[in-house]
Amino acid sequence: MTTRSGTERLDGVIVATALPYAEDPEAPAGLRPDLDKFAEHCRWVVENGCRGVGPNGSLGEYSSLTDAERREVARTAIAAVKDKGIAVIGVHGVGAHQARHWAELAAEDGADGVLCLPPTMYRANRGEVVHHFREVAKAGLPIMVYNNPIDTKVDLTPDLLAELGQIENVVAVKEFSGDVRRVLEIRAAAPHLTVVAGADDVVLESLLMGATGWFAGYPNVFPAESVQLFTLAQEGRLDEARALYEKLVPAFRWDSRTEFVQAIKRSMDYVGRYGGPCRPPRGPLSAEQLAQVDADMKLATS
Repeated sequence: MTTRSGTERLDGVIVATALPYAEDPEAPAGLRPDLDKFAEHCRWVVENGCRGVGPNGSLGEYSSLTDAERREVARTAIAAVKDKGIAVIGVHGVGAHQARHWAELAAEDGADGVLCLPPTMYRANRGEVVHHFREVAKAGLPIMVYNNPIDTKVDLTPDLLAELGQIENVVAVKEFSGDVRRVLEIRAAAPHLTVVAGADDVVLESLLMGATGWFAGYPNVFPAESVQLFTLAQEGRLDEARALYEKLVPAFRWDSRTEFVQAIKRSMDYVGRYGGPCRPPRGPLSAEQLAQVDADMKLATS
């Protein structure tokens, strides 16, 4: 889906793809990315109606990958969905030069766009945030800026997004503050930006307020159902959307919790997909957490 100028809007349901690992004593933490399983998974979510994939995000454990692995994962996703869906690559970096580097590699490898946090591991000020995205924009790909004030301690407020939206190639914002009031505020301050729901457990509320994208975790588990929910909301079929959402949202709430990667992978295992282990620093779920994920998944699949 593109604007009149032909720039990709980065809307629709894009899956923040989880990354499967295979045991390998020679790999970091004894786990290597299983690129064959990952390619199959990328194809599967697109075949089930999702618009595209988003590797190398937080759910993709990008910060636990070596540089070589990170690029291999991006290339695998791009190749897997080529001509069938879009690939929006996570290019998060501590500094602008690092994020720009990853964006340039994504462009070289054929990505359709990039997802980018403000500087990670550093509480950047307004000028530094603007500089960061100006540098990433030089790679030439459409950019979805990512507002995650919980993890970055930097809040991309509507007025700051209006400024970022003046940067060429900044076309969308993944909104993960959890405050659904932001959707209308962003639309008013920066009407040319695509507003993308970033937290699964407020997705219906966000879509009803005018978000036109969903960069999502639980479509790794429920791609077809997630697309159905998105479509019902877009078409204003609220009763049907709410009935579906009420079954799914207890599981979706894990997307906003500290252990979201482990929980989503466990949920994949629950439905017969391969989730598998995580690399450190993410450890296993507790027995209580495992029981709660399974209970939430039982409701979702009932």
